[in-house]
Amino acid sequence: MQQLDFAVTVSALLGIPFPFGSIGRVNPELYALSAGTWDNQRTGINACTPQDDLVAWKMRYAEVLCVNSWQVKRYIDQYSGSSIIGFSAEYLHHVEELYSKAQANWSEVLKPTCPSETAKGEEFKESASSALQLQIDAYSSFLESFAKLARSAWTEFDLWLMGTGLLLMILSVITQAYILVRLNAVCQPSDQECPSSRIIPKLSFAFTLVTIRAASLLSNSYILAEGRVTNFLLATSCIAGVWSSATNGNFTIEEFIFLLLNIFARFGIELGMSKQIAGPTATKDHPVSIICDIFGSSFCNVSMDIFPIISLAMVTCIVLKLIAYAVHQRFLKYFIICGTILSYAFIANYWASESTLLSHTKAVQEIGRSLAPRFVYAIGGLSLVISVLWRLFAPVDSLKFNKRITSLSAAMLCSWSPTILMLLGRQGAFVALICITGAWCIIMLQQKYQKDSKLDITGSCVANPVSVTQWSLLAVCLFYLTGHW
Repeated sequence: MQQLDFAVTVSALLGIPFPFGSIGRVNPELYALSAGTWDNQRTGINACTPQDDLVAWKMRYAEVLCVNSWQVKRYIDQYSGSSIIGFSAEYLHHVEELYSKAQANWSEVLKPTCPSETAKGEEFKESASSALQLQIDAYSSFLESFAKLARSAWTEFDLWLMGTGLLLMILSVITQAYILVRLNAVCQPSDQECPSSRIIPKLSFAFTLVTIRAASLLSNSYILAEGRVTNFLLATSCIAGVWSSATNGNFTIEEFIFLLLNIFARFGIELGMSKQIAGPTATKDHPVSIICDIFGSSFCNVSMDIFPIISLAMVTCIVLKLIAYAVHQRFLKYFIICGTILSYAFIANYWASESTLLSHTKAVQEIGRSLAPRFVYAIGGLSLVISVLWRLFAPVDSLKFNKRITSLSAAMLCSWSPTILMLLGRQGAFVALICITGAWCIIMLQQKYQKDSKLDITGSCVANPVSVTQWSLLAVCLFYLTGHW
């Protein structure tokens, strides 16, 4: 059975209206399976004599095709009237003629007739069966003709536009590679010029990763595995970085941590983490399912309840350290610290109230499930308002412009972070931990790259092309890690 016929066939078997946008035909083989559920009654073409099973099935199937064709005809009329492109007038006229002939024949078939006294019952049944078969063929011809017309109109691709898009994509990749090369050449000090043998491999590797990802977008099935492919490319860059640093004898812990980070991210993407995750729902050959088989399902369930709390505690420590380091205004610092601690405590209370590990009273569950999110949203909004008012009305301090921007940005980020974690669900803390750790690793690797190139970290605009590519791939992985598919 064709995929086009699936929706209308299931609708006919269930006895529900056909989908308006469906242009398929009810499959006769599957529809015949419902013949045993019909009531024996004399209807339709001959109400004078009993019908055998074949004539009764043909009558029911012709009635279903009549409704099927009527629904498709309504869709044709509405689409032709509202679409800018529409269908070819010649082919559309041919399809409408087929429908008109089928309807005219159907009117003749529905006329109640009884066999004469001289006519034999078998001959009458045979003629009735032939008439119904002709009617079924007429409706089938109409539906198949329009399906063929729709395929030719909707699956026709403009080769010129496709070629232009492919050319633009290739040119954009080449342009990015050229700009990266020029940036490294222009921003490099003349007396400390970095040898090309060190830059070209990094540019070539970054260019290869971007090219593979760009070429993957041409596949229709790529959208189903984009998160996995992106994580694979990111892990490949991490493995190449670890191997290169180990070979050169300057191995750094940041590269190894970034590689481990991708392994955890892959588990999250494979698991298809959602906001209401309750346990591993993977297939038998899934790595998470294998771990659950080894340690037991109870271990996995306990881990899924405890791991978000541990991740939240780690994120809390990082955020508090960020506030203490970046926010210099004393009142704003202590206010945001208190609000952050309360918000994360309410988030932990909210998750604990939904956990099955602890026994809670009904009042505690109601407070955790209904009041905790409201408190988190209220504290986040209040912190944001206080930050804005402080920026507008507070006295001008002696900090430099960059430090003031950093301080206010950190205050805004810490004000919104509890709300974002609440909206993301239990995987929110894990995603935030992946994002923070990944950003830290990329920044440290970028500083190491600038130090090895003997450049001034604060004044140089040279960026490691591999780090830029890794950050882009990490952002895509975070998108799929949050449950977007």
